[in-house]
Amino acid sequence: MSHQTRYRTGDQALVRQINLSVILHHLRENAPISRAALAEITGLNKTTVSSLVNELITNQFVREIGLGAAGMAGRRAMLLKLNPAAGCVISGEIGVDFISVIAADFAAEVLWRHQVQINPAMSQEAIVDQAAALLRQATEQGLSACRTLLGVAVGVPGLVDQATGTLLFAPNLGWKDVPIRTLLQQRLEAPVFVDNEANLAVLGEHYLGVARGYEEVLYVSAGVGLGGGIIHNGQVCRGTTGVGGELGHMTMDPNGEQCNCGNRGCWETQVSQQALFRYVKQAIDQGQPSQLVDQVNGDLSRLTVPLVANAARAGDAVALEALDIVGHHLGIGIASLVNALNPEMVVFGGILSLAWEFLLPAVTEEMQKRALRWNREATQVVLARHGFDACIMGGLALVLQDTLREPRRT
Repeated sequence: MSHQTRYRTGDQALVRQINLSVILHHLRENAPISRAALAEITGLNKTTVSSLVNELITNQFVREIGLGAAGMAGRRAMLLKLNPAAGCVISGEIGVDFISVIAADFAAEVLWRHQVQINPAMSQEAIVDQAAALLRQATEQGLSACRTLLGVAVGVPGLVDQATGTLLFAPNLGWKDVPIRTLLQQRLEAPVFVDNEANLAVLGEHYLGVARGYEEVLYVSAGVGLGGGIIHNGQVCRGTTGVGGELGHMTMDPNGEQCNCGNRGCWETQVSQQALFRYVKQAIDQGQPSQLVDQVNGDLSRLTVPLVANAARAGDAVALEALDIVGHHLGIGIASLVNALNPEMVVFGGILSLAWEFLLPAVTEEMQKRALRWNREATQVVLARHGFDACIMGGLALVLQDTLREPRRT
């Protein structure tokens, strides 16, 4: 009899945990909202909802914000919302040439942010130390506004073993088998989530951005490299061993440029800021005039995406042609992926998204030519809401999801 009681209690505790999570998710989606409205949309009875809400208020996850308008019965109901001060989330991205970090509250409002440029030639230890120092600084800022630290998430440009938090391979950093989660946890003395930057970016756009509410999403991010992430049935798709979604390393030209991954002709060699600069340099080397030469004092190694985008806006033919070439290569790859995956939405982000207005016409042209009509008509191609910040917003989403899933544990 005692065994039956124990198992029944465990089941009841699990059900309550699940229901707490359901309440929090609906509050995130629909606040401000009343207890009665929560009961209606969750299907739980009002007594259960009231008990769950009271527990969440006691634990400071939820707060009452005042009476709403009178309903059909003439009564005004107390409205609820998530308590922003329930806890802070720290999210960062270690890029090839930058580290970006934010501190945010439980309502996903960014409280503090900072970004630094780094030299890719720096040692692995120096980069990890700098990332840890910025994450500590963000934690101090977050805890000044919130009662507790909910978690730290970090995106990295490479393959990540989810079980161990090991960065297996980051071709554009030249890192292999780096226990990045362990290294950061030792320096931070806090639990750390680590994932591929594009996986976090697609999660960020799905949870907090332009793809919110969509179940089938393809995300493409172009910067130093080309990353990709996939949402399938509302969940990030990582493949059998957790390292799927490496869209940038699809072979597009077997005789093309050498890629840092060791292959030739990867999509990344055609669609990245390096590819854009290569097309600009080739045109200038062939004698085509460009205002970009004067803007970098003849040193084309100083080109940046904003410089090329601004030159294109000023009508510079070299910048326009280079962006058009990138756009066509981008469109060919997207059209192929749309045929393969049949997504509802394709989201484009990364530093090249600053030039989206010049890439979109070529992408649209290639979609019209190469994507099957039934796939194309079901898909919209849009700019990421969070742009360059999509990855760190995805880290924020990852920690919030974990907290909402198990609020009692927190």
